[in-house]
Amino acid sequence: MNTQPIYKSPAGEQVVMELYERLLGRWSVPCETLYVSTRHGQTFVVVSGDKSRPPLVLLHGAGSNSAIWAGDAAEYGRFFHIYAVDLIGEPGKSAPNRPPWESAAYAEWLEDVLNELKIDKTTLVGISQGAWTALKFAVYAPQRVEKLVLISPGGIVPDKLSFLLRAIPLSLLGQWGTRRMIRMLFGSQPIPEGVEEVVMTITNNFKGRMGILPIFTDEEIGRLTMPVLLLGGDQDVMRDLAAITSRMKQKLPHLVVNIIQGGGHALLNTVQPAMKFLTAENGY
Repeated sequence: MNTQPIYKSPAGEQVVMELYERLLGRWSVPCETLYVSTRHGQTFVVVSGDKSRPPLVLLHGAGSNSAIWAGDAAEYGRFFHIYAVDLIGEPGKSAPNRPPWESAAYAEWLEDVLNELKIDKTTLVGISQGAWTALKFAVYAPQRVEKLVLISPGGIVPDKLSFLLRAIPLSLLGQWGTRRMIRMLFGSQPIPEGVEEVVMTITNNFKGRMGILPIFTDEEIGRLTMPVLLLGGDQDVMRDLAAITSRMKQKLPHLVVNIIQGGGHALLNTVQPAMKFLTAENGY
């Protein structure tokens, strides 16, 4: 198990954890937190909603944690019992383990999480790296996925070279570069109050994972027999939404696509289109 430090210092980790605690305090409905054991490390889960309702697992993106779902929890909770899961190796409360992308580890990890939570079958909603993780599991165990919502997903087409050529130099320009990156990722959407502070705090103290998410094969994409929604912004600087849509449509004629005008990679206001899809009788 890879347990190299993922923070720049112990003090930096403390700063991020204190921020996370404050953000969890803004969860829009009553919630509880718990840890589950997996073969890839302890995993932190925020649970909310009526236990009698169907399960919904939320997976955040890279450099983030489950606090991103705080504002959406009430809406999702109208129809679902919510499990917001901190990805391993990211700035949440799960283990710092970062297994190889190419292995089955992330699918095994989510399999263990679901087993520990006693969830046989669930709907998955993932953002960016979280969407890649949801895809990884849906390919690995399609019989356990009710529906799939992919927001700005990785793993369908390579990231845009133009983004990488801009992101690398910006990462070397300190806080000014980070602020420029935030603006790029949000497209023309207004950046919500407090978001810049959160991103700056994490960036200043957390070691983001290097490397590129592997691309799923055509055969793997073809295993997604469950209803699938692709949500993306027309101003995503990181991923080519048109190319993602084209490739997925070739293998998944049942794919539903919702393009948010003015939306960037860090997409806002996704809960309403996601809920419309999730509450449809057949998901199509």
